[in-house]
Amino acid sequence: MYFYTNQQWEEKTMSEVRRKAIQAQAVVPQLNRLTTEQKNTALLAMADALLEKSDIIITANGEDLERGRQQGTPESMLDRLALNQERIAGIAEGLRQIVDLPDPVGEVLETFTRPDGLHIHKLRVPIGLIGIIYEARPNVTVDAAGLCLKTGNAVLLRGGSSALSSNRKIVEVLHEALAKTDLPPDALQLVEDANRSSVDEMLKLNGLLDVIIPRGGASLIQNVVANATVPVIETGAGICHTYVDESADPVMAAEIAINAKAQRPSVCNSMETLLVHAAFAEQHLATIAEQFRELNVRLKGCDAVRRIVPSAQPVSEEDYATEYNDYILNIRVVSGLEEAMQHIAQYGTKHSECIVTANTENAERFLHDVDAAAVYHNASTRFTDGFEFGYGAEIGISTQKLHARGPMGLPALTSTKYRITGDGQIRQ
Repeated sequence: MYFYTNQQWEEKTMSEVRRKAIQAQAVVPQLNRLTTEQKNTALLAMADALLEKSDIIITANGEDLERGRQQGTPESMLDRLALNQERIAGIAEGLRQIVDLPDPVGEVLETFTRPDGLHIHKLRVPIGLIGIIYEARPNVTVDAAGLCLKTGNAVLLRGGSSALSSNRKIVEVLHEALAKTDLPPDALQLVEDANRSSVDEMLKLNGLLDVIIPRGGASLIQNVVANATVPVIETGAGICHTYVDESADPVMAAEIAINAKAQRPSVCNSMETLLVHAAFAEQHLATIAEQFRELNVRLKGCDAVRRIVPSAQPVSEEDYATEYNDYILNIRVVSGLEEAMQHIAQYGTKHSECIVTANTENAERFLHDVDAAAVYHNASTRFTDGFEFGYGAEIGISTQKLHARGPMGLPALTSTKYRITGDGQIRQ
């Protein structure tokens, strides 16, 4: 008969979430001692491995896609889940861009000497162990790993069940690559337990997780914010708007609006509601609506919109507060800038908002007054993205105001530490 020691029994009965968090936390000190060169070497090895093993990753992804189709998952959501050679190459390129970016760890933010002779240095340091809870986008697995490891953080990932086969294979490939470098593979952990209880447990891993970052739809984010006892960086849902002002160039307005909605509707920076100045709508809305219909975008509109575009369905208050992530668009005619900004303040999620106008005064007013992480003048909201902002990949789009806001690149994954040097000072 075999008898377990207390430690063996504890390990045997420990949940997967806690066990993997402990494994990741254990290597945090080792991560902190790595040089930028060692971390970059590991990231390059990860990028190479993704390309070399892309076929087996795509095969695993096919299992997720087939399961999603059998469960009736909408095509727009399957698009978020799908991987192919081109997308994997893009994910690997994101890692290489992270390599090219400056390592923020150790950056001295302030240096000063006090009258008593104390020398004080404020510098960037890793956060520690970061938990990330996300849904059906396997690219997040790589983006999160790359950004966290570059900044000397360990990471505990919990992806959605719809991408489990993809995520499991990606992490397996990355672990094999890391094993050949100085960066410990245990720094990257994937929770494979698809039950809701694994999320609930992560939210309360105080003493192990230093912060949790949710990436996904409104219900996921609301659950994390409402129930976590671990600190949270909120990456908000994206109910984004484009306001077309009276003076907007009609060709530009159409191109921006169509790009913001239809280029990739499943992502958080896509437009959900188009606000149109009444005078512009009378002349140009019918033409823009026809362009949307040709792209199979289902339109919902207020009474003024339906008079101009009879095929549009009625829009409700609930619709204005919905993040569709699909080929569905609300359109509302407004009297001008004030009404547009009032609508955005009421229904927006402080993510990304755009004004299309030739009026510089209105543009400046919009950019200054609209409360969002990213505000645009004459450019699509689809640019709110770490890759597009030059951060390589991103950990998410923060819609809160503490610690980080907007696309979160490397500096957002660091904290600060004060180092004080004296020569015997004591406080009187």
